[in-house]
Amino acid sequence: MQISEIANLDRHPIAHPDFGAACHSELNRAGVLVLSDFIRPEALAAMRAEAVAVADKAYFCTQQHSVYLTPPDATFPSEHPKNCLVQSSKGCICDDEIAAASPMRALYDAAVFRDFIRFVTGQAELHPYADPLSSINIHYANRGQELGWHFDNSSFAITFLIQKPDAGSRFEYIRDLRDADSGEMNFDGVGALLDGDVKPDVLAIEPGGLVLFRGRNSIHRVSPNESDRTRILAVLAYNSEPGIELSESARKTFYGRLS
Repeated sequence: MQISEIANLDRHPIAHPDFGAACHSELNRAGVLVLSDFIRPEALAAMRAEAVAVADKAYFCTQQHSVYLTPPDATFPSEHPKNCLVQSSKGCICDDEIAAASPMRALYDAAVFRDFIRFVTGQAELHPYADPLSSINIHYANRGQELGWHFDNSSFAITFLIQKPDAGSRFEYIRDLRDADSGEMNFDGVGALLDGDVKPDVLAIEPGGLVLFRGRNSIHRVSPNESDRTRILAVLAYNSEPGIELSESARKTFYGRLS
């Protein structure tokens, strides 16, 4: 499948330097870039059908974790923002269960798409994960399932919504709530958010829209699904160096298996 059959290149000319430069500027300015209707309707329908067909293979898990995704720190009390636990629950289909002919794989592997992502995010290179599970994932959130507040470990995330639930599942965030590079964790700001004293921004996301999000310093969550319609999300992951694997402990935790 050609990328022109998957992506709306008339609306989003990703090979054009001026378009890439504008997207780069917007991502740097706002910390998030949303390209609405990036996936063509026919390709989106094929992705939805594929995701529904393999949903029974998804590994579902519920996890308690801190917003910093770090182990408990005994130097702080359990109720401190550094240790306060939130819940994430979802199902996941891994890369090795994505069909070779999938439009998701065709998009992920397309050189013009990878070059666009590389330029917009400012990376020198982009490479797939070396392990067989982590490059392309499909996430499922049924009624009541959510993604708890957290900061990402990676510098950026690439996602697009395949199916939107009828209620809930709002992508909420606060930009630049910490500065991880300088070691400023902003415990007071995180505590105020967890206590409900601060209201986050809500990002409007519709099926087929491509989203690039810088979540290393911007705290974010997906609120619980409040409907019987499953939220289905595709996650595309690259690395700045070749040969990188997701750790065995992370694969076991998120995927329930190593290979």
